Amino acid sequence: MCMFRFKQFAIQDDRCAQKVGTDGVLLGAWARVEEARNILDIGAGSGLIALMVAQRNPQARVTGIEIVHEAALQAQENVAQSPFASRVTILEADVRDYSPLVRFDCILCNPPFFTEDTLSPDSARALARHAAMLDFDDLLDAVLRLLADEGIFHVILPMNACNSFTDKAFIKGIFVVRKCQVRTVLRKSPKRVMLSLSRQGSPSLSTEEIVLQDSEGNRSEAYAELAKDFYL
Repeated sequence: MCMFRFKQFAIQDDRCAQKVGTDGVLLGAWARVEEARNILDIGAGSGLIALMVAQRNPQARVTGIEIVHEAALQAQENVAQSPFASRVTILEADVRDYSPLVRFDCILCNPPFFTEDTLSPDSARALARHAAMLDFDDLLDAVLRLLADEGIFHVILPMNACNSFTDKAFIKGIFVVRKCQVRTVLRKSPKRVMLSLSRQGSPSLSTEEIVLQDSEGNRSEAYAELAKDFYL
């Protein structure tokens, strides 16, 4: 059984289609969550992001919502074995039908992003990764319904999906206020982008870039610094 050990918690993901990976670590470490009190992780998977933000913000209550039964169970187990179990709740539900009593001042999502017509033969992986399960319109509609008026939504996407996503967000009335392009190595084009969006927008967009590996294939100084509270 594969277990990923971080400094303050451990994650098992053998029953989750969406495995622990760099995307989740990046978003969980990069998003500004320090001032939030109610945090929602949409598509919680193994519970990685929910536990990361619970570690970063000791005052927050964190809810993870996960539609896949086995993944939700494993996330609940990972949370129960963590130091943050009293503040993190994992719900098995479809975010499109989720109606909590309060809205969230911070929402995060590492969404499904495969848009090919043919689903993966692995149906569980297809469910977790294919955009047909929760397309960008569905995700943004859920965010607008669940996000507090002054709240911030953080998301990580493939670079080639950025314009489509931000165009849809703009039309719906939610605007990019912070952006970070992610390169694996300096010589290659960015493959991912992290975005923070709000209803209010901002007169100036904060733009950043991070390169994950140095010339020798090790974690770059910037990535090591970003994730220093998590990686052993």
